[in-house]
Amino acid sequence: MKKKFILLSGLLVAGIALFFMRQADHPVDPKGTAEKPPLTEFRVGVTAGPHAIIMDFVKKEAVRHGLNIKVVEFNDFILPNAALDHGDIMVNSYQHKLFLDDQIKNRGYKLTVVAPSVVMPLGVYAFSLKSLADLKQGATVLIPNDPTNGGRALLLLQKLGLLKLKNNPLPSLLDITENPKQLVIKELDAPTLPRAMVDADIAVINTDWLFVSGLDPAKALAREDKDSPYANIIAARSGTENDADVKKFVMIYHSEPVRKFIETEFKGAVIPAF
Repeated sequence: MKKKFILLSGLLVAGIALFFMRQADHPVDPKGTAEKPPLTEFRVGVTAGPHAIIMDFVKKEAVRHGLNIKVVEFNDFILPNAALDHGDIMVNSYQHKLFLDDQIKNRGYKLTVVAPSVVMPLGVYAFSLKSLADLKQGATVLIPNDPTNGGRALLLLQKLGLLKLKNNPLPSLLDITENPKQLVIKELDAPTLPRAMVDADIAVINTDWLFVSGLDPAKALAREDKDSPYANIIAARSGTENDADVKKFVMIYHSEPVRKFIETEFKGAVIPAF
């Protein structure tokens, strides 16, 4: 009996010692002041320029709502959707729906629109011209080479009376029916247009690449109206659009502080679409 008592006493002492050792490793914090584990990163893809500037502000707002945004910046229009489809980011914010639809159709992506973001009016810019009335016969015109923004540029040129096109919601160069000034229209990667404009008469440029290049959107010779149908959108992988963090992200993006920031920062060159 005595031996059993000693054995039990030893086990009890060992158990108590182990308990206090564990408490030392994980002390109880009755006031809840212990450092909390970091929040999981919510990775958001954007293109350089206005979308990145806006997302940096959204990131700061998100901290107050318990969302830890990691901004992933891209320098072209193709990689953000590839990264989203692959699962490297949770959402992206940089494109309009027609562009996304074209990417889904041609690349087989499983992506979906979750909310509108901003309108970035496409504009016509030049280094030497002060008015489109000064555009000469045979002038060189640069437009984006992706189907959606290229078609959008052609529609703007038609609206300005420089071309006539077949009735096509997304026209290409093959849809030009009248070109009275015999304009030489060249298609280039959208990010290269501001630099390439030095060798052309005019260029039709997306607002985001304009900001990246340091050009002033207020110097546009012409641009789309504020009611442009090409509002940018926030996209997610299909099936994740109702995830709690995705919904929280959209709520933060559509908040009044973000709206005011966009209006103040860009002075009408970028317009909230919410």
